[in-house]
Amino acid sequence: MRVTEQTRARHFGATDLLMFTMALIWAINFSVVKYATQVFDPMVFVTLRVFASGVLLALVMLLKERPRLSRGTWIRLLLLGVAGHGLYQLCFVGGLARTRAGNAALIVAAAPAFIAITSGLRGLERVRKVTFAGIALSIAGVGLVVIGSSPAAAGGKSTMLGTILVFGGVLCWTVFTIGLQPFTRAVSATQIAGITILGGVVPLLLVTMPNLVRTNWGAVGAGGWLALFYSSVISMVVGYYLWYHGLKVLGATRTAVYTNLQPIIALGVAWIFLSEIPTAWQMIGAATIVSGIFLTRA
Repeated sequence: MRVTEQTRARHFGATDLLMFTMALIWAINFSVVKYATQVFDPMVFVTLRVFASGVLLALVMLLKERPRLSRGTWIRLLLLGVAGHGLYQLCFVGGLARTRAGNAALIVAAAPAFIAITSGLRGLERVRKVTFAGIALSIAGVGLVVIGSSPAAAGGKSTMLGTILVFGGVLCWTVFTIGLQPFTRAVSATQIAGITILGGVVPLLLVTMPNLVRTNWGAVGAGGWLALFYSSVISMVVGYYLWYHGLKVLGATRTAVYTNLQPIIALGVAWIFLSEIPTAWQMIGAATIVSGIFLTRA
């Protein structure tokens, strides 16, 4: 009996291990970006991050396989790149610069809930009742984190704006993920990554050019450049390649669920390296979101 790709996707295997690796890379990236935004102007950093990864992916794409795609496919992928690599990165990095790394990780952890419900509404994947229960719990967990971002709950330091920006990034990521699904069978992961990042870097350069010109590059130390390397090459190139592979093999909902491993890892990394002691609201929100994870994954 022939084992199809869809049959393999139902069982734990090599792709699941790759998804765990992706979750680990992206969880560490929260603290890396938080550190980097203290060295770089946040908008300069996000542009450098997307530009560096875009150049590398473009070279890989041209050396490995020259894209022979229709004009319509190019346009749609470029537009999705504006949402997934332009607007998302602006919201994510700008928000992370204004809130705790743990808060950002918890908000991003709710992305699978929005992806699952959007995918279900569009008829791309069947969403069961237990999945909807998991979605509701994840959204409730996000609400708890947002409540904990008020000045009073945050010990007098307002992080609400940063939290809202990160949440806006989650919505952009949802649009990006759902929009990519029709392309994952016909277009390679390398081509998707290279073209969509190209779509994101052009508007970023236009928006942040004045900030780039004013930057004092001599003041950026080795730590800043290492953070940029990790956040662009490791997080975006390697991490996104694993993400696209998961979309192809596992589908949007199951792939997105693995990102929910991020908050636990990210909270621990931020505690160790940024001295961000988890708050009560974060712990309650994390427990609620993780409970939603298990229901969504069931």
